[in-house]
Amino acid sequence: MPQSAPLRLLVITYYWPPSGGAGVQRCLKWVKYLPELGVEPTVITVDPDQASYPVRDESLLREVPPGVRVIRTATLEPFESYQKLTGRAVPHGGFANEGKPSAVQRAMRFVRGNFFLPDPRRGWNRYALAAVDKLLAAGEKFDAVLTSSPPHSTQLIGLEIQKKYGLRWLADLRDPWTDIYYTKDLHRTPPAAWLDAHYERQVLTKADAVLVTSPETERLFRRKLPDLAKGKIVVLPNGYDEPDFQQPSAPPADCLRVTHAGTISARYRIDNLLKAIAETQQRYPQVPWRLRFVGQVDAGVRAQVTAAGLSEATEFLPFVPHQQSVAYLMTSSALLMAIPDVALNRGILPGKVFEYLAARKPVLCVGPAGSDADNVLREAGAGQALPYDDYAFMLSTLTQLAQQWQRNSNLDLTDTTPAHYSRQGQAARLAELLRALSRV
Repeated sequence: MPQSAPLRLLVITYYWPPSGGAGVQRCLKWVKYLPELGVEPTVITVDPDQASYPVRDESLLREVPPGVRVIRTATLEPFESYQKLTGRAVPHGGFANEGKPSAVQRAMRFVRGNFFLPDPRRGWNRYALAAVDKLLAAGEKFDAVLTSSPPHSTQLIGLEIQKKYGLRWLADLRDPWTDIYYTKDLHRTPPAAWLDAHYERQVLTKADAVLVTSPETERLFRRKLPDLAKGKIVVLPNGYDEPDFQQPSAPPADCLRVTHAGTISARYRIDNLLKAIAETQQRYPQVPWRLRFVGQVDAGVRAQVTAAGLSEATEFLPFVPHQQSVAYLMTSSALLMAIPDVALNRGILPGKVFEYLAARKPVLCVGPAGSDADNVLREAGAGQALPYDDYAFMLSTLTQLAQQWQRNSNLDLTDTTPAHYSRQGQAARLAELLRALSRV
């Protein structure tokens, strides 16, 4: 029998190599595996010379399959003015790289939250839409379009494409929208909050499918819109890519090294864990603890490290390319992650959870018990959540880890990588969803 023609998918995402950070991984890995699953993706993204990426990772360009067409467009955004006025870099998610904001930064947040809705990268939309118009005017056919966010303004591109061309539309929301924890920092007026909620509601109701990364995010959206059709919201978590973890594990034999990879701010409340590490080191002086932070660390966390008396045992490294970040994971004894202590945090399921699992190290996770992150760690046998104020439980957990290290400095776990969290497996689920939509 002749093979059926591949499905053609238009992927629209702001974050694409050479953008770095966690957000770029999701679409990149999907596009990496979709061609072998009978889906031909075309990517529309922003010109990196005009983009406002918080971080860049040129090495990720090598992961884009050579046969995939990538269309890059111009954009028009206010971040150049922001940098000139504040003297600061483009804000990271949740303003984690800004620390205590200055008066100018607070004013800029107000402007961003009330005059650039849903977000300042909406200036890219018209250029992305023009690229879509050009493709379809030339007679190209697509079975569906996928828009990935944040920035959530990208979802308005999907809304317009569906309205204009009637294409099947998958809205991929890697984070909540109006309920994201840093919304309060934007000082929104009631009219601005209403408009942002209106955009969110339009996307959730009009998209043919809504992809989210955690079960709690699905529950959040369904509480807001209980009439959404059953099965419309699909939980498709982030994952790990097996080829990224082919390098050998090499935990140190001379210290118990705990590594945190990625952005972290004082909202993540690791102060009690740091104090518990310091006390454990006093109780077991023969176990030398070392902390390593790789990526953006705000001044509040650095102050917590100092207050715990761990400055001498801590190193802070800047953002590094993804493969180097993985190398730091593989040369660790255990890994640290934290869920920010904010409203609705039970559904925060960072992509690093799955990469930590692939590294097969014990995970010290500061955050709420019973959260989606806690459930994933328990399922994999890699650890469990350490509630922010449960100092006794933290101390007990660290004591067990120190005692285990004394017996064997290699704390590696035997198997913490459930197959359904592999990037290839997630791409297969997306391909199945596309085929189901194409048959409707």
